Amino acid sequence: QVQLAESGGGLVQAGGSLRLSCVASGSMNTMGWYRQAPEKQRELVASITSDGITNYADSAKGRFTMSRDNAKYTIFLQMNSLKPEDTAVYYCQGEYKRVLNVEGAYRLLEVWGQGTLVTVSS
Repeated sequence: QVQLAESGGGLVQAGGSLRLSCVASGSMNTMGWYRQAPEKQRELVASITSDGITNYADSAKGRFTMSRDNAKYTIFLQMNSLKPEDTAVYYCQGEYKRVLNVEGAYRLLEVWGQGTLVTVSS
């Protein structure tokens, strides 16, 4: 089973920047960054296809940039102009193919990382 490992969280002042990384143990299809603030539901921040097409939540547009390095099974989330409301646990999520037979049939499976805490102080 593919596993994900995030890093890069921490404490930063409002207006500052952080770069999150997520390394997968194998090849992934579409991947995403989600976040969950205290007492709030988990929400999508950004996603990226295997071809590099990105999609951002309105709250992330213009401030966050998601990218990936397929050769290193790694995705990144560059977060600039951070605000206190960005404080949350950030999770890496991805889909990967599990091949079922020699004809190439496969099943798409989902995997999540353990999360990394981002705290933005005012």
